[in-house]
Formats: sequence, structure tokens, C-alpha cells
Amino acid sequence: MVDRPVPRGQAAGGGMAIALTPTPVLETERLILRAPQRGDMPYWEACAMSDRARYIGGPLDAQQAWRSLCHLTGHWVHRGYGMFIWHLKTDPTPLGMTGPWFPETWPEQEIGWTVWSAAAEGKGYAHEAAIATRRFAYDTLGWQTAVSYIHPDNARSIALATRLGARLDTDATPMGTEPCLVYRHPAPSEIAA
Repeated sequence: MVDRPVPRGQAAGGGMAIALTPTPVLETERLILRAPQRGDMPYWEACAMSDRARYIGGPLDAQQAWRSLCHLTGHWVHRGYGMFIWHLKTDPTPLGMTGPWFPETWPEQEIGWTVWSAAAEGKGYAHEAAIATRRFAYDTLGWQTAVSYIHPDNARSIALATRLGARLDTDATPMGTEPCLVYRHPAPSEIAA
């Protein structure tokens, strides 16, 4: 038997796909939010290897993009929750990721987001996804607080955090060594039902 490289986006060993189950699926008015799946890689790679990733450590190369999506998938396995990949109810094409995030050594639990496609910007999808995943973090995971770590030059993310009711918290510990602002989300008791 000759070992051949497996093309990107396919599973090794003949294509057997393994799903993360049971993981929650959230629905909003326009979106389906789900755990990462086989087939998400090409869409993530297109984002991660482009200038769209400039505020999250990119652009990444192919190996870094692979590792980062595996980090996302592994977070679900080791924490029992993670970023949700979201798409329109009418189209299964992944458009971004949003959700509760708390990698080892991070100062606080985060609600994070990344919009993978320029075509998905300016339509309120990230806001819709963030509201749903923050509600999941508070109601299902029992979080009492959450932050969003945002690069100071990322005006779109700052605007989204503000729209979500998050406020700059200058007393909070920033994440990592890169420039980082910390936006504190309202506590569960401060959010209208």
C-alpha cells in the first residue's frame, strides 16, 4: 500500500468523517449555529490566509490555518463548548464563527467572533450570532461574566461589542502580548429577557 497525501478538506484513511456529538445547535431568526464539521476547512482557510485575519494573528499559512481550526474543534472536546460555526438557514455555506471561548491560560472567558466572508459583513449576522451564543454561555454554561478581546485597530469588532452592550474595561487583564482591548459584556442580570 502506498501512502498518498490527502487533499485538503478530506479525511485521511478513506474519508470517514467523525462528528462532534452531542453538541448543541442554536437557531436564530436567520442563522444555524453548530460545532465545527468536516468541510469547514476551505472556508476557514480562505479567511485565515487572507487579510481578513489581520486582527487575529493572520494572515496565516496553510499549516497555521489547519492548526487553528483543529484548536477550535479540540476546544469543544476538552471544554465541552466552543465557537459555533454559523451559516444561513437557507444556505449551508459557513460564514463565520462566534461563541464562548476559553483556551488554557487566557485570563477570562470570552465571547469571540470572526466573520469569514466580506459578503457576510454589514448584515447583522455576527450580532445575531453573538446574542445567541452569549445567551448560551449565560443560560446553559452558567457564566456570570464574559469579555471580548479586541485588537485596538479593529473598528468593526469594537462597534459590534458596543452594540452588544459591552463596555471597555481598562481594569481587566488583556490577553496575550499583542495590543488588546478588553470589552466587558453585561452580566446575565443586566440583559433584558
